[in-house]
Amino acid sequence: MADLDPDFRQSIPDGDDRVRRICTHCDFVDYVNPKIVVGSVARWEDKFLICKRAIEPRLGYWTLPAGFMEEGETVEQGAAREAREEACADLEIERILAIYSIPRISQVQIMFEATLRSQDVRPGPESTDVKLVTWDEIPWDDLAFPSVHWALKQWKSVEGQAAYAPFGNPAGSEHLTHG
Repeated sequence: MADLDPDFRQSIPDGDDRVRRICTHCDFVDYVNPKIVVGSVARWEDKFLICKRAIEPRLGYWTLPAGFMEEGETVEQGAAREAREEACADLEIERILAIYSIPRISQVQIMFEATLRSQDVRPGPESTDVKLVTWDEIPWDDLAFPSVHWALKQWKSVEGQAAYAPFGNPAGSEHLTHG
């Protein structure tokens, strides 16, 4: 891809094995690395928190509360913040449910199990609707991303277990076009 910024050139730095953006003035290497997404399968009793997206990608589809980490926060803090931003929800983060690698969109997604401290939820600025649904009420055909399906189904497979190893990408997921 051509670099449109005249202050940077595309080349392979000494000791590296791939093309990077390098400052033409000072040789600073501008590393572009995957983004980290944090989120949760958040529950209130036997119900799951889902959010209807008010933004692209997948505007109008349902998702779990999740989004990009911010600088200076832990993954747990990021997952809790995303639930506050998307659903005005207060979470108790419990443990890591899964870590997904989505290389085609340069993302690593870390999903947690969480419990809502209150059932009081309402749409934040990135959601047009939020609701608590039972397993049978999950709108499977209207979920925004494959990783939402994965997280919910993986949660269900360990429901009630005191301990388990975090999940990764399901077998056969390499061909999917988005997380």
